[in-house]
Amino acid sequence: MAGLGGLIGFSAIAGVLISVAVTPAIAVGGMASNSAISMFENLPAYLEIPELAEKTNIYATGSDGSTVLLASFFEQDREQVSWEDVSQFAKDAAIAGEDPRFYEHGGVDLRGTVRAALRTSTGGDVQGGSSISQQYVKNVLVQRAVLTAASDADRTAAVEAATETTPARKLKEMRLAIGLEKRYSKDQILLGYLNIALFGGRVYGIQSAARYYFSTDANALTLEQSAALLAIVNNPEKFRLDRPDSESNGAANGYAATKERRDYILRAMLDEQKISVEQFDAAVAAPIVPVISPPSTGCSTAGDSAYFCDFVYWTLRNDPALGATEEERVRLLERGGLDVYTTLDLDLQAAAVQALEEYVPKSDPRLDLGAVSVSVEVGTGRVLQMAQNKVFSNDPEVLESDPKFSAINYNTDSGYGGSSGFQPGSTYKVFTLGEWLNEGHSLNENVDARRRADWGSFTDSCNGPQSYGTSFTPRNDEGGNGGIWSAYFNTVNSENTGFIAMAKKLDLCGVRRMAESFGVHRADGDPLVQSAATVLGTNEIAPLTMANAFAGIAAGGLVCVPVVIDRIVAHDGIELQPPSAQCRQNVDPTITSGMAYAMQGVMTEGTGGTSNRRTDPRVPMIGKTGTTDNAEATWMSGASTRVATTVGVFNASGHVNLRETALGEYAASDIRHLIWPRIMSTANLKYGGGDFPQPDPRRLEASRIAVPDVRGASMAQALTAIEAAGFFPYDAGVEDSDLPVGQVSRTDPAGQAPLGSQVAVFASSGNLTVVPSVSRDPERAKAETVAAGLVPEFAKTTVTESDEVDQVVSTEPAAGTAIRRGERVRIFVGEAEAKGN
Repeated sequence: MAGLGGLIGFSAIAGVLISVAVTPAIAVGGMASNSAISMFENLPAYLEIPELAEKTNIYATGSDGSTVLLASFFEQDREQVSWEDVSQFAKDAAIAGEDPRFYEHGGVDLRGTVRAALRTSTGGDVQGGSSISQQYVKNVLVQRAVLTAASDADRTAAVEAATETTPARKLKEMRLAIGLEKRYSKDQILLGYLNIALFGGRVYGIQSAARYYFSTDANALTLEQSAALLAIVNNPEKFRLDRPDSESNGAANGYAATKERRDYILRAMLDEQKISVEQFDAAVAAPIVPVISPPSTGCSTAGDSAYFCDFVYWTLRNDPALGATEEERVRLLERGGLDVYTTLDLDLQAAAVQALEEYVPKSDPRLDLGAVSVSVEVGTGRVLQMAQNKVFSNDPEVLESDPKFSAINYNTDSGYGGSSGFQPGSTYKVFTLGEWLNEGHSLNENVDARRRADWGSFTDSCNGPQSYGTSFTPRNDEGGNGGIWSAYFNTVNSENTGFIAMAKKLDLCGVRRMAESFGVHRADGDPLVQSAATVLGTNEIAPLTMANAFAGIAAGGLVCVPVVIDRIVAHDGIELQPPSAQCRQNVDPTITSGMAYAMQGVMTEGTGGTSNRRTDPRVPMIGKTGTTDNAEATWMSGASTRVATTVGVFNASGHVNLRETALGEYAASDIRHLIWPRIMSTANLKYGGGDFPQPDPRRLEASRIAVPDVRGASMAQALTAIEAAGFFPYDAGVEDSDLPVGQVSRTDPAGQAPLGSQVAVFASSGNLTVVPSVSRDPERAKAETVAAGLVPEFAKTTVTESDEVDQVVSTEPAAGTAIRRGERVRIFVGEAEAKGN
């Protein structure tokens, strides 16, 4: 019997072996013995062992550098281990229970095969009699069927073919087992068997079985645990230990069926002298006490990080580098045994989750309440935290019955498990600000931001001029009618009419392209809409996209694609390339420094001040608030030089005014200013933050140009000329002037002024006249003075020159002086100096 391994060379002895071993079964099946021998000789002897399906693990890194498991994805819960990582008890239990002569035979145990064949041929139960090598072959064939099947139906058919109880299948299994032992050592075969075997349900391999049933590792299995686990492989459904309420194997009878099989294995281990009598007695006396650790697949096990985990899942599922088709990528994810190390910062995640839980309920009977937070590392695109006020679940029944659960990740695009997006409101205005600077305007340049019924035509180089008539009449949040305001003022105070007025001077297509330069796109995958209204944030955008755009502004125009994976390690230790952040310098830093300058004003003196004042420790911040029509969504987006964060509270569906809805002691619209500081305080403490670059002076001050000289023109002519030059003129009223009534007397400023300045235009009252340069002849001087509308008054003054005697030498006021009509003018006439006696 021990020489079975030598019976491989298709000799007559092999024929005898096959005849003896399988003739009873062949007789039952109606197959001739010589036919079986011929079949055996022609069967392939080489078995290619495929890669086993292993679970993919998703990890985060703790602040102490430790690796924290977030979730696992698997079709088969398996984790392969090495020879050293398996308890000797488990190895001995496998051999004693399944193949006591494993180290003696050459792949087929003749004694076991003959015994099984005779039992089957005499009408007894169908017997396996398979050696561990044969069982390993069968498992490999099943695994290959599962992994290569194109559909569920093909998979079922292939598995049935690989496991059907027929002499032909048995012959093939024996032949492959003999070939297997020529190629691999006994220890390799035993380890392969322990790694591939099914332990009930979706649990495969000794390591996953140890983790699932006893919450331990394969190398730490005790004697009784090892025997109980190896009992399962004999009948994986009958002997599994996670069904204590089943009639055949319930807790009430102490897992009686499994215990009976376990004790059989323990007896065999004693018979084979693998354990002592004392060990046997203690093990048999011990009850089976499983400690189940459910190997749940998917992100529901990731707890507070479930939505981040879900984004990781969709990132892997959508990455073409991991497979040509989505089906291939899902197969790799569920079978490939990947270790995926993510960008998640557990400290920042905890801060975000705690803030959301403190201020926002998971559901509210008054509205479909949604709230999110997401943070992106500046300059890298690494997503540091992602949270929302719901509990993640993919269970349709749960989703239908309980509104606090959701499978939709509000933070991400629809193609990544997310929604169709939300209007970001005024946070979108920063892209108009960027295009304002890009087209050569400055922060202190004014626009006519007065509210009006018809804004006229807007430039659009892509779609042609756009006009909206009287249907487009945006108003400011504070309810005012606007004014002549600078771009800086508009940004700090988030003035709607101010940004519409800025857009009037820009190309709407350019505004859209500026947004796209920062990676902005619609969450539903459609192109961004460009119109005057979109300047105010009416495109539906994912919060992650907005946070990443603000990170691009903080990084000086270095814009990245958001990434959630740092490393992917295959089961064989080879590193796979994770999706790239593709960081590119998309925007001129002189533009982003100007944007940041105004956005710092938002935080220090504007609408973001509430969030900024609550942040501790403080570092320089940029930011922008956003509120949509009827306050249905409210946003706070901002960044330090290290971390960008977007927080939103909104109607996930429906229409409810958040300013009129209280969440505890706060209006729902104000909650963003409680959550955002909590997250950024943690970020500032951990990552710090520096000063933003000083803006180019050209981005601050408007270029100085000449104010038209309109003296003497009519008021209408003057206003038109000054406005055409790029200023904002206004009628400053009437002032005393020597010009005719109604003519423009002067402007303020005059000469040169910054482009977009307000210019006061004054009209003449006609009440002034100019003192004339009178003749030397007193009579003529008098007439000239009277003609100028003034009253002459003569006076004498001593002169030294003879030709000045009796001649006009000066006036008071002097010639050229403008004075009111009817005033007196003294005319000085020379007289000779008196001579002494």
